Amino acid sequence: MLTHEDNEILTRVGRGTPAGELFRRYWLPACLSSEVAEADGPPARVRLLGEELVAFRDSDGRVGVVEERCPHRGASLFYGRNEECGLRCVYHGWKFDTSGQCVDQRNERRSFADRIQVAAYPTHESGGIVWTYLGPPGTMTPFRDFGTESLPASEWVANKEYVDCNWAQSLDGDVDTAHISTLHMFDAADQLPDDGTDRPGYNSNLASVRFWLHDPKPLIDVEDEWYGFRYAGIRRTPNGHRHARISAYVFPFTTMIGFVPFTTSQIFVAPCDDGSAWRYMFETKPRRQHSPLGGPPFTTAPGYPFEMNPLQGIVPRDFTRANDYGIDRAAQKGVSYTGIHHFRTQDYMATETAGKIYDRTREHLGSTDLAVSRFHQLVISAAKGLAEGRQPPALGGTGDFTGIRGAEKILEEDEDWRVLGTDADPVVAGLLDPERRAALAGADD
Repeated sequence: MLTHEDNEILTRVGRGTPAGELFRRYWLPACLSSEVAEADGPPARVRLLGEELVAFRDSDGRVGVVEERCPHRGASLFYGRNEECGLRCVYHGWKFDTSGQCVDQRNERRSFADRIQVAAYPTHESGGIVWTYLGPPGTMTPFRDFGTESLPASEWVANKEYVDCNWAQSLDGDVDTAHISTLHMFDAADQLPDDGTDRPGYNSNLASVRFWLHDPKPLIDVEDEWYGFRYAGIRRTPNGHRHARISAYVFPFTTMIGFVPFTTSQIFVAPCDDGSAWRYMFETKPRRQHSPLGGPPFTTAPGYPFEMNPLQGIVPRDFTRANDYGIDRAAQKGVSYTGIHHFRTQDYMATETAGKIYDRTREHLGSTDLAVSRFHQLVISAAKGLAEGRQPPALGGTGDFTGIRGAEKILEEDEDWRVLGTDADPVVAGLLDPERRAALAGADD
């Protein structure tokens, strides 16, 4: 459990709070590119780290992220006219460009627009997301490229979904490999046949479901990395082998959850404020290009009863606490462990019903919560460290973010799970593009 003070540091993200100041040192997702797809199109509301902002794409295609309130009389710029390279407040006609500079004052006889600015933040588009930097200009570091910079729009997918609780509660589930054996389990899983892949090597994704059901008490092994940590949930398979499901946590909000043979799919939990967040989910490379190993995803298992999220855009929340997440008590007794029909809704039930901000002075962590505990420790330590003048970890320019991956495999007798999903993994190396292979070869010389 955490002390009250440490739980406050972990969960509070407003300007002036330890974590809020820490998170402002990183590029954060403001909105999907599709929300401001059209030049001179409708603006989009953005709430990020407790700040009310507006995103818009100007006539030249540039995206601005600016304070929502017009500095004249406080009217919302969300209702503004997006025209001729600026967003014009409809109250009196003051107009602002993407840098926040006032460029016109429609109601003034003697314009003083050159002296007026609205707060504005730098932006960067990559992987279908508009990223922004809310921190001090002098501490801005390069954009952290997870592989999206070189990809055309045809080769990425991005979506986001609203979470009605604190950001850390949502991310807790992403660094908790044990819960998949219970929360996401379904009755037909115990009828899945042995497909012959329960042996050292790459099992099928369908076989993974059998392993999760067979061993709900994984051994958690956490390895610190320069960007955060990787950890393995190691389970015994029905045939007695060691199955490793490896996920990565990238400071401060990103996770890459294990998949056969490896994955660069990412989840980025961006805090709107202390009590809500957006979960951005995106692929930096289509899985079809990775490898045929693993076969169909586990969601194609016979008898799999859950609906999955669409791949693109804002995902609607049809099931919330207001309608008890659509729980079906009959299904709970004969279809799935929860009786909740939507996969992601199961996670939201678990995290949102703990309250807007969970009081972690009341929690009791166990052996399968080691990665959760490590995540909390890293954020709290970095927040305190920044307040004392220490540099935050994993800033842009500190390392190669394109080489971070999740992975999954049945281990050979003496195989080290730490190699899986890295550039040193033979399966990864065989699928790297020639330019990256050449760069790695040069680094080894």
